[in-house]
Parts: sequence; C-alpha cells; structure tokens
Amino acid sequence: MLIATPNSQWLNRVTCGLLLSAGGLGLSQPAAADFLADSKAGLEARNFYFNRDFRQDSASQSKQEEWAQGFLLRYESGFTEGTVGVGIDAIGMLGLKLDSSADRSGTGLLKRNKEAPRAAQDEYGEMGLTAKLRASNSVLKLGTLQPRLPTVQANDSRLLPQTFQGGHLNSLEIAGLTFDAGQLKQVSQRDSSDSEDLSITSGAARAISGGGTQNSDEFNFAGATYKWNSNLATGYNYGNLDGFYKQHIFTVLHTLPLGDKQSLKTDMRYARSTDEGNSNVDNKAFGAMFTYAFSGHALGVGYQSMSGDTGYAYINGTDPFLVNYVQIGDFANKDETSWQARYDFNFASVGIPGLTFMTRYLTGDNIDLGAGGADGKEWERNTDIAYVFQDGALKNLGVKWRNATLRSTNFGNDVDENRLIVSYTLPLL
Repeated sequence: MLIATPNSQWLNRVTCGLLLSAGGLGLSQPAAADFLADSKAGLEARNFYFNRDFRQDSASQSKQEEWAQGFLLRYESGFTEGTVGVGIDAIGMLGLKLDSSADRSGTGLLKRNKEAPRAAQDEYGEMGLTAKLRASNSVLKLGTLQPRLPTVQANDSRLLPQTFQGGHLNSLEIAGLTFDAGQLKQVSQRDSSDSEDLSITSGAARAISGGGTQNSDEFNFAGATYKWNSNLATGYNYGNLDGFYKQHIFTVLHTLPLGDKQSLKTDMRYARSTDEGNSNVDNKAFGAMFTYAFSGHALGVGYQSMSGDTGYAYINGTDPFLVNYVQIGDFANKDETSWQARYDFNFASVGIPGLTFMTRYLTGDNIDLGAGGADGKEWERNTDIAYVFQDGALKNLGVKWRNATLRSTNFGNDVDENRLIVSYTLPLL
C-alpha cells in the first residue's frame, strides 16, 4: 500500500487501520480487553546514510550515495481468550528522501521512480497486517511476514525491511522441539512498496538462469530444530521455490563451556540444492564457524565451500543462510572456497556498556567463471562500531558505522563502502 498522504497524517492512518482490523475480528468488549492487555507497540526512527564507491575501471556508475529517514511503527496484539486465541500484528513503514540524485541512486534505501528509473522518489511506504491464531503452544500467522529461517531470511539491512505475504505455522508442542512450516506467495523488497512474485538470486559465475518464466508465486518451507540441552541444538529445514529449486539444510549448533567467561561455539551448516523446472540449480554448500569467547572478546574462524554445477540458490533479496555471508558478498559462487577470520569486542567488559566493535576478513578463490575463463578470486574486509546510549536523555539512541572493502579478480565489482545508521525506538505500549 503506497502512502501518499502527508507525513503528519501517516501515524493516524496506520492507527485507523489497526482499529478497523480489530473491529473486523468481531471482538466483544471482554475479548477485546484480553486482546489489548498483552499488546505492545513501538515507533522506530532510522536515519541511514549509504555510500558505495565503485573502484573498477569498467564500472557503469562511479558511486551510489543516498541519505534517507525511515519510520517503522510496529504493533503486536495479545490473543483473545478461548481454545483458539485470535490476534493481529501490524507494521507501518515510511521512507523519506533526504539526499539523492539520478547518478547516485540504487543504494537500496529508496524506491526509484517508474518514469525515470534512476531517480529516487521523495517518499514511499506501506502498511502490512497479519492475522494470528493460537492454540496450545502453536501460532499460525497469515498476512505480512518477516521470516528468519534457514530457508528464507527476510532482509533488514537498509532503511526499511523486506516483507512477504503468506502463512507461517510455528509450533512448540514438544519440549525442546521447534517446528515451522508455511508458504510465501509475494514479496515487497526493501526499497519498494509493491508486492511482486518471488524470483531466484543470480549473480556472477552462478549460471542459475534457465528457460521459461523468471518468477514464482509459491515458496513452501518446513523444518524442525531440536534443543538437546542448553548447549546443543540440531535442525533440518526444507525449502522449495516452485519451478526453480528444492533445498535441504542441516544444522548443528553447539556451545562448549571452557571455564569462567570462556566458551567455544561451533556452528555447522550443510545445504543441498537441486533444480525444479526453470533452472539448472545444482549446489552443495558446507560451512563451519568456530568462535572462542573470553572476557568480552570473541575470536572466530570460518570455512565455506561450494560444489556442483552452480552457486548457492536463494530467494532474491533475502539473506542467504551462509557462515560467510557478510556486508557485501556471500562468497557463494560456483566452486568457491572461502575462509573468514573475525574478532569482536564488547566494551561492557571494561566498564563501557553499549559500545561494541567487530572486524573480519574473508578471502575466496577457485571460482568457476565458465568455459575459457580464469578462476575468480575475491576478498572482503568489514569493520563495525556501534554504541547504544544506556541512560539519560539519549537512552536507547543507537549509532552504528559500518565500513567494507571488496576486491575481486576476473569478475565482479571492486567496492569501498560506508554506512552510518542512527536509530531510536520509542515504546508506545
């Protein structure tokens, strides 16, 4: 739903939508009281500056640079009483252009004009509603979704998040076991207010494209994760983008306590993806991340390998479930092998709560670029510094600077990138 009203009317419009939706559920006064008792709402203001400088000689655009202000109003109701409880969630989103131009657009922060594809709109937004039903320890949601599952992870790395339309069942009926299943039909990308069919990600050296339609209106998923104890969890997840691919993902997550404020975390992932109709997807992806944590420090080493006829397959615009998916790259090209070294520090351990630091370096090689092409190589370096004010007038105000450098050989882009994000969430309920 495109928000064309003035900015001052946006909050009123979303609020009216919530009231109408609650009324449409036919709730009685007592039921409505229960429905509202556990409700919560918050308004997040997100100010985002994005600068990506293309360094390769063949770049069609010298840089992407935009500045924007976003607002996200989130509401989650409680459930009515009874064997089957009824509730509703809602999200209202508005993005405002602060600075952009036709030659600097394309950052993913702002929606582009259809009449002039390279120019960004002054504002855009949407409102999403989700009906939910609860029985025992199971919840079914229908409507606007932001799934975070191994098979599909909605992206929220820009001004406004990516959302989907569909249904999602989450069940906790058996102690230790989490079961998820559902279907997605449409997607609204992070820089768009339009719903569209789903598509498969394709990129350099992946050769995922095939004949026939390039879109799908059905993604089915199911999976289960079992927590054996407080330190070990294993999982299996299945995803099927109709007409494009089937995917099986196996996971192991284990934390080994090593003494006072020390632990070793092991995160292992294996995925098998095969084609279904309109693609030639054939990929095996293995990844492992080992992280040693001690007294506010964390040292991590990651390994990821791709094999098969193509690179890793996932829904366009989403975050792939890969240990070496980072700020710019996913290191998931055909036959690519990559390594990661990472360091984190939480300054709370030295008396500065709210301040965190992260840096990592990744390198990938052996990328199959097709017949007659030399193998591709790439490396990426990331640094994040973030601070959230803990008290005073600026409490809950967050500031984050993200810096990245990406270089590649024989394919892809050479990029220097900076992101500055200032965010504040105001609780309303």
